[in-house]
Amino acid sequence: MKTLKIAIQKSGRLNEKSVELLKNCGLNFENYKSSLISPVSNFPLEILFLRDDDIPEYVQDGIADLGIVGENVIEETEVTVSYLQRLGFGKCSLKIAITNNSDIKELGDLEGRSIATTYPVILGKFLQKQNIHADIRTISGSVEISPGLGLSDAICDLVSTGGTLKSNGLKSFADVMASEAILIGSKGSENNDLVQELIQRIQSVLRAKETKYVVLNVEKTNLQNVLTLLPGVKSPSVLPLAEEGWVAVHTVIPERDFWDRISQLKQAGAQGIVVMPIEKIIL
Repeated sequence: MKTLKIAIQKSGRLNEKSVELLKNCGLNFENYKSSLISPVSNFPLEILFLRDDDIPEYVQDGIADLGIVGENVIEETEVTVSYLQRLGFGKCSLKIAITNNSDIKELGDLEGRSIATTYPVILGKFLQKQNIHADIRTISGSVEISPGLGLSDAICDLVSTGGTLKSNGLKSFADVMASEAILIGSKGSENNDLVQELIQRIQSVLRAKETKYVVLNVEKTNLQNVLTLLPGVKSPSVLPLAEEGWVAVHTVIPERDFWDRISQLKQAGAQGIVVMPIEKIIL
């Protein structure tokens, strides 16, 4: 059986979450800081620790079967890979930012201006769609300082919290693209049975993070009102309690509307609500 190879960041903002995801999939490996390759002891898989900019090309060229990398890196390198699964972490936005006292008020004001960025390909496509001609200045490293040094009128860079922009006297001006970590594969990798098994494991972990396991007690007279609020994975489980006229209901609730749903359940007659995290959900 061929051993798969998956490339993840050696260091950086996606490394910790990528390692955590793979370990939650039941994969046993050491996160070596000094090694580029770590074998998985209980699955035919090797983990390659690479620079994030190198991951898309490694996957495109078939050196790695899979990779976990930010969508912004994929778009910037213009590689041909398969998007296999959005992973829900590493979310950020690529934004154009300007100085707090800039005279740039609308997108059209960028015409003829200089913009510093480490993402010239993405920025170029964005400006082209807006029919704006600007001087794109490619800079390696921290681009936030370029307006203060007089190197550019604006910047285009990844923004998570906006703290770095603020500390450099900058403010967000325009959204270029949203990004998150993506599981990518080389051409045809989605047809590999081992790849499909790994994707299934990843999806089960992601589903579990998006839901809570809930057990509640309710009188039978209020049961139907409660059940209408509980979709469950397929349908809620209802079990009789020792006390006559009462049942226990087991279900899962999506994280996104958890608190609203809990309030509705209490109003519908639910009592003794117990909430537990879920490790995995396999459909």
